[in-house]
Amino acid sequence: MFGKKKQPPIKSLIAHGTEIHGDVRFADGMRVDGAVHGHLLAHSEAPTLLVISEAAKVVGEVRAGHVIINGEVHGPVCATELLELQPKARIQGDVSYRALEMHQGATIAGQLLPLGEGALDKPTLKLAAIGG
Repeated sequence: MFGKKKQPPIKSLIAHGTEIHGDVRFADGMRVDGAVHGHLLAHSEAPTLLVISEAAKVVGEVRAGHVIINGEVHGPVCATELLELQPKARIQGDVSYRALEMHQGATIAGQLLPLGEGALDKPTLKLAAIGG
């Protein structure tokens, strides 16, 4: 689906109970279970993966190739490939994406902005089915 490629490995973790104040730049994959008050930015031309778990809270910009959110984000989100919004995702900010998968229960308080040529004509959207 969506021409999914092999995901980059998650090499970085911001654990539950950890709070970071400042920007975080990463390559490959990163998982956030704690709190970040700053930007989370992938700095690689290679494929990148960012997972923001149910327990996580990010106040700042989020930018990576493949972004999976099930927590809280206050700031703009940009997924240059695929944005997956899980049921407990809460976003307050504009969302840019090439492809979007949004589960029932996820909320966005902001604009949806498709990326790429002709994106305003035919954005790739997928509504995830309940239970699968």
